[in-house]
Amino acid sequence: MNDPFVQMLDGYRDAVFARDVDAFAALYDQDVHVFDMWGEWSLRGIAAWRRMAEGWFGSLGDERVRVTFDDVESIVGDAMTCGHATVTYSAQSADGAILRSLSNRMTVVLQQHGDGWKVVHEHTSAPIEHATLKAVLNWPA
Repeated sequence: MNDPFVQMLDGYRDAVFARDVDAFAALYDQDVHVFDMWGEWSLRGIAAWRRMAEGWFGSLGDERVRVTFDDVESIVGDAMTCGHATVTYSAQSADGAILRSLSNRMTVVLQQHGDGWKVVHEHTSAPIEHATLKAVLNWPA
């Protein structure tokens, strides 16, 4: 059986690397609700999530972002699937050199629709260092 969560992660990875807003947005439901780590407390609806992607991809200049996933786990149901993973984002220069990386945690809920599985909820997070109240963005691989 194909795991919808793994398929979503593959599509996410490819869309981010290609800086393809349309492919990225196609992974998500029209009414998606995202708890993102960056900038806003939450984003509701595909228009808001699409604007986030446009801003992110547009800010990259000639860099690309290579996304990798670790500790991928999912529970697949008939109408809903949920999964979580550790995600590492590595900025890559035009010549392929890795410039910097950061990691966070991602939890996703997908729902089966007529046009396939779509993300209805996504939550990203990072642990907070107690003494400094700063996010820990380097995953201990």
